[in-house]
Amino acid sequence: MASMQWGQYAPADKILVHLSDTHFLADAAALYGTVDTDTTVHRALEQLHRSGIRPDAVIITGDVADRGEADAYRRIRGIVESAAAQWQAKVIWVMGNHDQRAAFRSVLLGQDQPGEAARAADQGTVDQGRVDQDRVDQDPVDQDPVDQVHDLDGLRIIALDTSVPGYHHGEVTDAQLEWLRTVLSTPARHGSILALHHPPIPTPLPLMSVLELQEQPRLAAVLAGSDVRAILGGHLHYATQGLFAGIPVSVAGATCYTMDLSAPERELTGVNGGRTLNLVHVYADQITHSQVPIGAFDTATHFPADYVDRLAALSPEARLEAFSRQQ
Repeated sequence: MASMQWGQYAPADKILVHLSDTHFLADAAALYGTVDTDTTVHRALEQLHRSGIRPDAVIITGDVADRGEADAYRRIRGIVESAAAQWQAKVIWVMGNHDQRAAFRSVLLGQDQPGEAARAADQGTVDQGRVDQDRVDQDPVDQDPVDQVHDLDGLRIIALDTSVPGYHHGEVTDAQLEWLRTVLSTPARHGSILALHHPPIPTPLPLMSVLELQEQPRLAAVLAGSDVRAILGGHLHYATQGLFAGIPVSVAGATCYTMDLSAPERELTGVNGGRTLNLVHVYADQITHSQVPIGAFDTATHFPADYVDRLAALSPEARLEAFSRQQ
């Protein structure tokens, strides 16, 4: 039924689940003492299982762990990879400003980590989302961005690390821009999607503007004329869209808490609700981004499965007459 063509558009070639800003803490501790981060992610994945959707990939655009603790990474990796295995979907982790590169590499990506900073991170001793600067200076591994390229049957997903160790704003180094330019010099069969944490679009929240991606025109120059079809981001803790270098940008809302854009002026308020995930449908000629509310809500209207089955059995003309005609 899902692969049936109901209207003018054929079913999507690829379906991606876009989550962001899970902010897990070690030992399943509540974020700010009130936010149950784990339950929301469980609920989001359960809703997707209930839907019957079988995504090709799950993309988490950063701030996976709130303090970069290894236990937090292990826990969310188990939750997400268990769900993805049932779908046979790829999991793509993207670095955020709260993440710590050593633990991110070793626990989420399964990469060996030499050096004292890596050992400390794997033991969960990196605290409060901060990096000891002396340790960073001694260990070049933590200084190396976690940039990745994934192939989904010709659709290229590029994970770009915009984090800056010890800070919350975003940057892309000269070396990263050259790396990205090299990757994009060969177009992918079905184009590319760029996934990063700090979205290169404006925000109406002044304090979040301080923490934006710096020197964005340099990134725009690399993306101009490339095969990048969409940019996925996080960081803002609310869902929004924009345009950058002529490319659509879609930001997924956080699964932990949501920024209240209706809060009093000059205040920054995160609320324990309003959470969403994004579904990204990739078609041959376009990409759509749809927000899915996370949670249980009262039903307002409903067409049961047997009614849909009866419509499916009709011709397109009869289906239009049966469902479109006003009663």
